Amino acid sequence: MNRRICSVLTVVALTAGCPAAERSSARSTVDATSAREGLARGVSYLLGTQNRDGSWGGAWDSLTTWSGWTWSNPESHRSWRVATTGLCCMALLEAGESEEVLAAADRGFDYLVANALVKRPSEWDTMECWAHIYGLQALAAAYAHPRYSDGLRRQRIREAAQTHLARLESQQSLSGGWGYLEFSQPRTARPQWATSFTTAAGVVALIDARDAGLPVDQEMLERAARAVRRCRLPNGAYTYSVQAIPHPRRIGSIDRIKGSLCRIQVCNLALLMAGDEITPERLRTGLAYFFREHRFLDIALHKPVPHEAYYQNSGYFYMFGHYYAARVIERLTPAERAACWPRLAFEVAKLQQKDGSIWDYDHHAYDRAYGTAYGVMVLRRVVGDAEAAAAEPAELPTTQPARD
Repeated sequence: MNRRICSVLTVVALTAGCPAAERSSARSTVDATSAREGLARGVSYLLGTQNRDGSWGGAWDSLTTWSGWTWSNPESHRSWRVATTGLCCMALLEAGESEEVLAAADRGFDYLVANALVKRPSEWDTMECWAHIYGLQALAAAYAHPRYSDGLRRQRIREAAQTHLARLESQQSLSGGWGYLEFSQPRTARPQWATSFTTAAGVVALIDARDAGLPVDQEMLERAARAVRRCRLPNGAYTYSVQAIPHPRRIGSIDRIKGSLCRIQVCNLALLMAGDEITPERLRTGLAYFFREHRFLDIALHKPVPHEAYYQNSGYFYMFGHYYAARVIERLTPAERAACWPRLAFEVAKLQQKDGSIWDYDHHAYDRAYGTAYGVMVLRRVVGDAEAAAAEPAELPTTQPARD
């Protein structure tokens, strides 16, 4: 990495209006060399922790925190393992610079193909939605990759992706979205509850699958995008749940901006990809909120009880939100990306452990695998965009979002 690239990536964002401007310092940025080192350590961790069957994660070697017996259903764990494995496969494909890395991805995809039919764990537990979203997105990445361009494995990838698509359609709520639990009774075969961020992640996966050439039902996609669209509030936040009439609720609610920081990124991205007129200004505003109020995500990190922090943030929002923030940043101008990557890389790299793992919330033995996969995909974008960012002088976004 040459000095010019490093100097651009270590620009401290102190200019007024930059998403990273407030409370930034030289200690809250990461240069491209450090990002590359973190990326390599993350990939090494994934290679060293893959299960014998090709998957990642499992209900072993972990604290159970608050959940105890709640997640005792084996199908819940299979849902999480498929979702985690999907994320890890995506990360390895993006970082695939060696045959060792791609061979691990091969084993992961073989597991995904063999475990596409994930069933609903129970009448109230609908966690299988995460398996279908990230299983589909990973298989779509494989289907579009030259390594899987022909042969029997490609055919099986397509068939497994179609299984996920069929399950997503059958479990899509009447509101058009997907949720991971079913609170209201009577609990119906087609779940009633849906969340903005789960649905938005589903929209991203569906569009990735469609772009890869997989047969996505356009009506299902449009229903999901409409559900996300309904969650957007005038201040730029997105409600947690898909509601008939969206409302920010009381001060301190999860539906306020400070509780919506991670949802804003994935929802803006999903609607942009779905063809909505999501302007660059709206993307910048969402990122401005994300960086300006980032302390509320930090406070929630590693807390054992979900939603116990301010604005009901949870630790497991963290890596999810940073991955989608990276996918938003890559849609900005090269100069803006160069200014934003160092701060985002820092917020990910600061969580990396000595073994190379990156985690935000203790969740059986899935957290280090899924967190590291998200982190690898963030750092891969930082490193991959370094040369492009160095081509232009750093130019920082000028958005000044309103206070919540």
